[in-house]
Amino acid sequence: MRKITTATFVSLDGVMQAPGGPQEDPVGGFEFGGWTFHYWDDVGGAFIGETFAKPFALLLGRKTYDIFAAHWPYQKDDPIADRFNAVTKYVATHRPDTLSWQNSQSLGDDVVATLRQLKQEDGPDLLIQGSSELIQTLLANDLIDEISLLTFPLVLGKGKRLFGSGAMPAAFKLNRSQASTTGVIIASYERAGEIKTGSFAQQQPSEAEIERRRTWK
Repeated sequence: MRKITTATFVSLDGVMQAPGGPQEDPVGGFEFGGWTFHYWDDVGGAFIGETFAKPFALLLGRKTYDIFAAHWPYQKDDPIADRFNAVTKYVATHRPDTLSWQNSQSLGDDVVATLRQLKQEDGPDLLIQGSSELIQTLLANDLIDEISLLTFPLVLGKGKRLFGSGAMPAAFKLNRSQASTTGVIIASYERAGEIKTGSFAQQQPSEAEIERRRTWK
């Protein structure tokens, strides 16, 4: 069976839009494209290198696919470009006939059903890059097995966010974490069942607490 994983750059307030450059995704008047640039160091580079060293296929939304397809095939002597160009690209798109990047495949009309089927097959894990809208669909359908977050020490205020209001409640387990020299927190989580709740409240609540609960209903 295959897993769906994501490695995502986010700000402290959860924005993931246009981390790579000003022209990457200015949709909605986003002004801070390229916000990760000054935070890169050997620690972050090593994590990315490790992520791309494992067998994977890319899982992309159409906007991220177009960004990648206009960049990676034209990079020379770049190991990431070599990997991205060679692997299979599964794309959520309504325009399958325009997938010009080599080894690209449409996920078809029912993206969720196709991904459920792909997860049952043998093959490399499916790695999401960018693709904020596709991530919302996957979170809403509980399809993401592992999440790696690179959290950068800045607040962007507005922009496309990793976790939207439609995300399905789920528990995750921390597998690893480390900090870069520039303050980026790198943490990897895997799916860990359902959310378990408990209570720190007194077994016998006070009259004031009982009244508080009554007024909040």
